[in-house]
Amino acid sequence: MADPSSYRPRPGDVPDSPGVYRFRDEHRRVIYVGKAKSLRQRLANYFQDLANLHPRTRSMVTTAASVEWTVVSTEVEALQLEYSWIKEYDPRFNVKYRDDKSYPYLAVTMNEKFPRVQVMRGHKKKGVRYFGPYAHAWAIRDTVDLLLRVFPVRTCSAGVFKNATRTGRPCLLGYIDKCSAPCVGRVTPEDHWDLADEFCDFMTGRTGTYLRRLENRMAEAAEEMEYERAARLRDDIGALRKAMEKNAVVLADATDADLIAVAEDELEAAVQIFHVRGGRVRGQRGWVTDKVEEVTTGALVEHALQQLYGEETGDAVPKEVLVPALPEPVGPVQEWLAARRGSNVSLRIPQRGDKKALMETVQRNAQQSLALHKTRRASDLTTRSRALEEIAEALDLDSAPLRIECYDISHLQGDDVVASMVVFEDGLQRKNEYRRFQIKGFAGQDDVRSMHEVITRRFRRYLAEKERTGEWADGDGTTEAGTDGAGTAIPLPADETGLTGQVMVTDSLKDDDGRPRKFAYPPQLVVVDGGQPQVAAARRALDELGIDDIAVCGLAKRLEEVWVPGEDDPVVLPRTSEGLYLLQRVRDEAHRFAITYQRTKRAKRFRAGPLDDVPGLGETRKQALIKYFGSVKKLRSATIEQIQEVPGIGRKTAETIAVTLAQAAPAAPAVNTATGEIIEEEEPDTTGGSSGEPVTTGPPDGRRGQET
Repeated sequence: MADPSSYRPRPGDVPDSPGVYRFRDEHRRVIYVGKAKSLRQRLANYFQDLANLHPRTRSMVTTAASVEWTVVSTEVEALQLEYSWIKEYDPRFNVKYRDDKSYPYLAVTMNEKFPRVQVMRGHKKKGVRYFGPYAHAWAIRDTVDLLLRVFPVRTCSAGVFKNATRTGRPCLLGYIDKCSAPCVGRVTPEDHWDLADEFCDFMTGRTGTYLRRLENRMAEAAEEMEYERAARLRDDIGALRKAMEKNAVVLADATDADLIAVAEDELEAAVQIFHVRGGRVRGQRGWVTDKVEEVTTGALVEHALQQLYGEETGDAVPKEVLVPALPEPVGPVQEWLAARRGSNVSLRIPQRGDKKALMETVQRNAQQSLALHKTRRASDLTTRSRALEEIAEALDLDSAPLRIECYDISHLQGDDVVASMVVFEDGLQRKNEYRRFQIKGFAGQDDVRSMHEVITRRFRRYLAEKERTGEWADGDGTTEAGTDGAGTAIPLPADETGLTGQVMVTDSLKDDDGRPRKFAYPPQLVVVDGGQPQVAAARRALDELGIDDIAVCGLAKRLEEVWVPGEDDPVVLPRTSEGLYLLQRVRDEAHRFAITYQRTKRAKRFRAGPLDDVPGLGETRKQALIKYFGSVKKLRSATIEQIQEVPGIGRKTAETIAVTLAQAAPAAPAVNTATGEIIEEEEPDTTGGSSGEPVTTGPPDGRRGQET
């Protein structure tokens, strides 16, 4: 635990101007990012008597080992830079809203020649129009099924579409008139695009035009005594009205607004958002977060606005945002929202009328969400804390191992030997920090040597990064925008910070090529999948590197015994122990991650062919060669001049292909196992693509093998 006075900057060194500051721990990992109208006044609040600080703030400043700051010109720039750094560093002490689920959207791919309607999750893509989010994917499918009667837009995947185009026969939806079948040319690309555009117009709330149009057409059909067509139009109108009823009218027509409500207690906060478009609730979503810092309701709203609109532009930011409390100060946030939208945005608290009534409904949803979350997670929080304490007690550690790394070796009878590293922090997975290794030091099966190699490689990287961090650390932690410490200005492109003209130094958590450093943060506990030999190998690797402050243990599968270095007998945890259960989860996750990688490598090796050995020959040119010659057998017998006839193949490449194929042994002939007859057939496509040709899926010697 660090003493804040040991790294407190002198008051005169801190500028009295807007800026963004970062607290780092002893490993130079950013643990908190904040902004301030006055850096001097804001930072002074952190370095007062610890007894006067909020418990979470006290924990943060005692975990930190340094503080640095960047000066900006306005509070709006500080807001944008704070958001960018929170997204980049994922600081553990910042408020971070996380969706309790991945919300589905109704998406229309207007960036394609034939737009497709589908359910999408995850990050939004350019050129795709999104509607929602919806609480359930089935709600999207029900709505789409109703609307396809009137707007028969394509919904099939790319593979189905290509197959229908090749065969000249549409899918079932094309036969029942729920798809206009552009795959077989029933409509032109332009007409289908217009149909998708009308679908989007209807989803945005402009429904009256289409209903009136259908009603007029129904009346005309009835007057002309075309009763079947009139009945079909009547059913279309009913489908549209039913789809509209799924989104109740809550506000006046043409009202576009987002309503944000917050329910909180001392430990956690829940946020609920209702998206109202055209006066109807078009989507709903919710977030829950731990309050790891002392924060007001207005600050929670500000963080929610950053999370909600940080990646959005244009109409995705509504004209009106209704909140339970305004950020302090509200001006920079409102200016930032207006910049994201491209026009004015009203950020206010509803006082009366329908909007206040709807806000009360959103607030009730937030309160129910927080209550449900606490019901689900109360035992989970307690269990994780108890599990970490049990592990610390069993292994005689000084403190609970907040970061655990587990390693596992996987292979198939000595082939494709790989290893995995999984990371758990506070008892939860950190999948973005998982790593995979190929064993390079030797060939064959030796789990002990493999474990020694992996631990050595991982922690050698850690020591190298630690040394680099020590070289880059400056004396007072000051990083003023515009200089690199030697007085040289360093311009930072706008796309790296979101601020045109903003400048700062390159951060020490990045490699020279700009990628995040992979092994910069050490664990408190290393777990290996195995018994005493594997544990001894891991401990020996750490000792050889001079690392003595990281604990090591192993979990053997047979009896679930916990082995520690230098002990002849294992530590036996009770079967009901939460600590044992957590170690099992960590071990099983490492095993899953390793065996998945091993299977991927094995499948890639089995699909490999002679063309894979040609240096500099990529997938595109391999496909072109196979398409031109038909098989590797014919390619092997071709002359250099014939190979040069393939587009993209020059003289030098053709010579390399000919030499490589001449040196490679031809594949063994296929044998009919029933008759013993040798089957004369062409060598299969080795690029892994043509249908109907054999692909090896097992070990080359026919044995089933056993994966470990």
